[in-house]
Amino acid sequence: MPLLFVLIFLSSYVRTAFSAHCSTTTPTKTFEKCMALPTQQASMAWTFHAHNATLDLVFFGTFISPSGWVGWGINPSSAEMTGTRALVAFPDPNSGLLVLLPFILDPTVKLQKSPPLSRPLDIQLLSSSATLYGGKMATIHNGAAVQIYATLKLVRNKTKIHMVWNRGLYVQGYSPAIHPTTSSDLSSIATIDVLYGFSAALKEDTRTLKTVHGILNAVSWGVLLPIGAVTARYLRHIQALGPTWFYVHAGIQLCAFIIGTVGFAIGIRLGELSPGVIYGLHRKLGFAAFSFGALQTLALLFRPKTTNKFRKYWKSYHHFVGYACVVLGVVNVFQGFEVMGESRSYAKLGYCLCLSTLIGACIALEVNSWVVFCRKSKEEKLRREGLIGGGSDKESGSHG
Repeated sequence: MPLLFVLIFLSSYVRTAFSAHCSTTTPTKTFEKCMALPTQQASMAWTFHAHNATLDLVFFGTFISPSGWVGWGINPSSAEMTGTRALVAFPDPNSGLLVLLPFILDPTVKLQKSPPLSRPLDIQLLSSSATLYGGKMATIHNGAAVQIYATLKLVRNKTKIHMVWNRGLYVQGYSPAIHPTTSSDLSSIATIDVLYGFSAALKEDTRTLKTVHGILNAVSWGVLLPIGAVTARYLRHIQALGPTWFYVHAGIQLCAFIIGTVGFAIGIRLGELSPGVIYGLHRKLGFAAFSFGALQTLALLFRPKTTNKFRKYWKSYHHFVGYACVVLGVVNVFQGFEVMGESRSYAKLGYCLCLSTLIGACIALEVNSWVVFCRKSKEEKLRREGLIGGGSDKESGSHG
């Protein structure tokens, strides 16, 4: 029942395709094609002139702060932020009017060693400008729409471009400050074929993989693995079950590891598909949990017999690695919710309720185990003192 419950809520990972709409018309130009971008409710429109490999485009973005910035750019080599040639629009610190400046995002920008400084771009940028939606009377505020126009000369017969866009809360002088680091902001990258239009297959495949990755890992590392540990701790003391508890425990843990391995492999693939997105803590916890899980699985092959003198050392190792794997798995599931931007979702609520139910069952079973243990200890003490079992013998002897 808890597993079914968490599966139902985790299914809310599935999103609709794109929330933004696109338009080919602006107050000053009309373009041939348009597309809605997958994040930040951004979009773009463009016209590609194949005869001279010239690209006219407009990027539609929104400010998230009156003193913030909105940027759009092209990376000539790869789909990532580092190396992007960007145009950034923000209010002039002195006049408050909208300005558009060029920036080259080298590795020092990502490391935040120094604020980025505006400099000419080393691509064939023929013209560029920026306007606020609403014309000259418009003002920059939270939610204000901006249009960034650019005309580029592309390499002939090369119609795919790596596009990067983002926005930030404030500007230091004439240097844009770091943008937010949510999953949506870190995923503001797309590869576009300006000749045939944008193909959403890769983005949709990535989104589907994220959904499958999240569900598989939540079920395996976050639910099945703790259930397997619970069965080993509390079922083995029930003498009526015999060795059945061991097969139940091993079966659950093996299923959890197999499902978790599939989820782990999908996570590795997602990392390869998202070169500009790095989730350091989530990745490290994932590798640690998988390593401990693999060690636990291999430990079954080297399990000593109960009469072996090394049995106690194996048990200590098995308990330590097992509980460490459970803790790492559960912590990383919560970290995964943060990475997916689901920190306040029904999916997380469902998982929390499932985990709370399991913890409540553990507490009840632990209390019951201690009650049984204390009762047996008391009976054993009374038996040693001759207060139990000896009284009936004495009584039968007196009658004789």
